Amino acid sequence: MPGIAVEKNTLKDQLGNVLEEARMVLPGIQALFGFQTVAVFHQAFSKLPWLAQVVHLVALLSVVAAIALVMMPAAWHRIVEPHQVSRATVSLASRMIFAALLPLAIGLALDIYVVLFAVTHSTAFALLMGIATATLLIGLWFAIPFLRRCFHHDGQDS
Repeated sequence: MPGIAVEKNTLKDQLGNVLEEARMVLPGIQALFGFQTVAVFHQAFSKLPWLAQVVHLVALLSVVAAIALVMMPAAWHRIVEPHQVSRATVSLASRMIFAALLPLAIGLALDIYVVLFAVTHSTAFALLMGIATATLLIGLWFAIPFLRRCFHHDGQDS
């Protein structure tokens, strides 16, 4: 785009940026996981319908998948290339952080459903808000960036 300065990063800088993104996201995901885990031990959880409990379990497993994907690049770098940085590692790390967003969005949306069902006892409202949450997160994390990439690509390699 005209007027926007672009500077290429070294591979080392690129990997540092990706790992920093993971470090920023991970504490929030881990806190969510903690709250999800503790919820199962509250008396009110056992009073939820079986389906709501299963939805919460799927949400919990989705967040576990997100945690695994966010942490994978650091483990990969430590084990596979501890003394170097390659384009393949930077690419893998970037894809893993990006891939973590989908199970995180699913987990959040499913737990919004469970929480709103527990509060309102309305399946329809809880389902609507769960879908709205998924739509918001997928829109912000996937649709808008992809649209920006498709319609504002200046022809340079990113």
